[in-house]
Amino acid sequence: MRASTPSSPDLPALQKRLEHDFANPRLLIQALTHRSFSADHNERIEFLGDSVLNLAVAGLLYEQLSELPEGDLSRVRANLVKQDTLHKLAVVLGLPEMLRLGEGEARSGGQKRPSILADALEAVIGAVYLDAGYDKADQLVRRLFRDVEVNPQMQAIGKDPKTELQEWLQGRKMNLPIYRVVGTMGAAHQQTFDVECEISEFGRAERGIGGSRRAGEQAAAAAMLLLVKTLAS
Repeated sequence: MRASTPSSPDLPALQKRLEHDFANPRLLIQALTHRSFSADHNERIEFLGDSVLNLAVAGLLYEQLSELPEGDLSRVRANLVKQDTLHKLAVVLGLPEMLRLGEGEARSGGQKRPSILADALEAVIGAVYLDAGYDKADQLVRRLFRDVEVNPQMQAIGKDPKTELQEWLQGRKMNLPIYRVVGTMGAAHQQTFDVECEISEFGRAERGIGGSRRAGEQAAAAAMLLLVKTLAS
């Protein structure tokens, strides 16, 4: 069974907070839809929104931190696009009340789960991109991060495996890793994700399991990081 869906008056309110009126409101509805609710869920749009977000934040940092070298820019960006930051921005936007969740996910507190909210925010950014193009999505990202502190001293303290692996590869002028979901297990509201991390230069791939796509990517990155350091030693 499905949980109750957000009432239609809430969608205009969310669009007002986003400062974007959707030409195709179905994109926004899909962006708010978790896989536990419907097969027409937000994961593909979230995948797109993740790339749009990273590009928009990179542009923002390039402008604001003009003297910072590439490696430091990457560390600052990692701080800005990490799950904790996106979760907080999603709460400010009021996304917890707007999520469309399956009954089991709703009962287990899915509307407060940081990974679900971070993914939903990226999906909303992706939906704006699909609805109106990159410039509108870029403007949204800049508004979202307007009150987030950005400074050259920001460091990815206790860097997560994905960030550490990316920096290790960039320091050696190698291509960034490719992440793929190769399988899912369990009920819709309690799924685990089997994720593969591939590095083309090594011709190798490592896999990781997590309770969300993000967690699976982090586990796969951790395994790959161990491998590349072993190969390089």
